[in-house]
Amino acid sequence: MKKILILIVAFAAMAGSIMYTNHLAHQLAEEEHQRMNIWAEATRQFILAEPGEDINFVSSIIEGNTSIPVFMTDQDGRYMFSRNVKLPKRLQQEGREEEVTAYYQKEVDRLRENTEPIEVRLGPDMVQYIYYDESNLLRQLQYLPYIQLLLILAFGLIAAISIAATQRAEKNKVWVGLSKETAHQLGTPISSLYAWNEILKAQYPNDPSFQEIERDIHRLSTITERFSKIGSRPKLTPTAVKPIVEDTIRYMQSRTSSRILYYISADNLRQETEALLAAPLFAWVIENLIKNAVDAMEGEGSISIKMSETDRHILIDVRDTGKGIERRYWRRIFQSGYTTKQRGWGLGLSLAKRIISDYHHGSIYVLHSEIGKGTTFRISLKKC
Repeated sequence: MKKILILIVAFAAMAGSIMYTNHLAHQLAEEEHQRMNIWAEATRQFILAEPGEDINFVSSIIEGNTSIPVFMTDQDGRYMFSRNVKLPKRLQQEGREEEVTAYYQKEVDRLRENTEPIEVRLGPDMVQYIYYDESNLLRQLQYLPYIQLLLILAFGLIAAISIAATQRAEKNKVWVGLSKETAHQLGTPISSLYAWNEILKAQYPNDPSFQEIERDIHRLSTITERFSKIGSRPKLTPTAVKPIVEDTIRYMQSRTSSRILYYISADNLRQETEALLAAPLFAWVIENLIKNAVDAMEGEGSISIKMSETDRHILIDVRDTGKGIERRYWRRIFQSGYTTKQRGWGLGLSLAKRIISDYHHGSIYVLHSEIGKGTTFRISLKKC
């Protein structure tokens, strides 16, 4: 409602300003027309003045026109003389007389097409004509509404961007606060789960289930750590990439359908090759890509993870055999809120891109996708 009110007030102010400026321009045009009629009569009297007649008054009127461009022609429309007409710079410097006259005649012809001349009758059979153009002041006044329009639009755009940025900042603060509070609240039950699991392991030392429970509790702790770091710049440390990717794949593989086949290729990436990482956040990106691949295949298909390195970069390709993505959506899928799922907020790939691009100074993008055959995402990180 506030935005609509601001727009209404802005457009009302703009319309009022334009109408008033046009009114002033119209008044000034009428005044200039009256001045030129007086100037034409003064010119007529100056031409017809008898020798010795006092012409100081009419001369002052003629000389008093210092702003309105004016031309006088004979009865056939041929240029005779001009006043307050600015020549182009080229003609001012090196123009010959015939070139200057041709320029003035061209200006006269232009005015003849658009304006009615003022007649200066010097005798029964002798008529001359005066053509005049708009003064610089009138022309500027006519352009003023459009300048005002641009300024108001620019002001409105800046205001809209500022309001939107403020609202986004407020929403971000809410989400950051909610995330940190969630992480804080999860801390107590996770600690309790650790303790109860240790008690059960002591009572049933041969039961492998408690090892898996411990892994899931550890996973909850990792997720809690991620939530607690939202809104803060993560600390990056030199970390071997291959073990993190492999551990994340093993964890996800044990918790997805047996109809999902995993293929891992890491022959071209050394075990010790490092990049500057915030390990929990980077692992979450790999986890998110695998979850998206599982969803795209609707629980059945294969996921291939290929790790390699070049002289300066570490490359991780995650390929699935899912539905594929149309080329026009390859960039859009990384925007907040975009999703093709019936349930979900469309934040996964957006956060993944932010983690890789903003925090790790790398890149994540769709390397290849084909409808009905699958998609390959690529992560590129700089080596230490």
